[in-house]
Amino acid sequence: MAARAEFAEKGFDAASVRSVARRAGVDPALVRHYFGDKAALFAAGVIPQGVDPGRVAAGLVADGVGGLGERLLRTVLGVWDSDDGVTFRAVFSAIGSEDVPPHLVMGYVGREVFAQVAQVLPGPDQALRVSLVASHVVGVLVARHVLGVEPVASLDVDRLAALVGPTLQRYLVDPLPDA
Repeated sequence: MAARAEFAEKGFDAASVRSVARRAGVDPALVRHYFGDKAALFAAGVIPQGVDPGRVAAGLVADGVGGLGERLLRTVLGVWDSDDGVTFRAVFSAIGSEDVPPHLVMGYVGREVFAQVAQVLPGPDQALRVSLVASHVVGVLVARHVLGVEPVASLDVDRLAALVGPTLQRYLVDPLPDA
């Protein structure tokens, strides 16, 4: 997709609706018609090509909650590692921009992924459990693709999932301590 390539190459601030349209070989008015402003275009283009987050989440939870932490991290890493983290870095840098509020990306991910994961978790703290997992996974992605923290940045996906997965699993199913 032209938008994904443009945002990955130039970053959110330097990319424009006009530059995305030029890359796609279409009139900028057409892009504005279908996507509105640059922030909405960005939100539509942040998910790596060929990935349907809703379908991926459905597949993750279809096997139940057992081992979900490791499966989830392995899947997320598979998606964001596919282009050596280029798209993740573009997304991460754009979220800090005043034009892309975090809820733009998180609202989409929440609807497509978090809601499905929460449905299979024990109650009553499903939202808290999912947000703990999300914060940990984002931390791993930032360490791996933005900060380049070694050895996390170059660790094999299976090894990293085996190391972090049990912690995610604890967030998902173990009793949560009271305040």
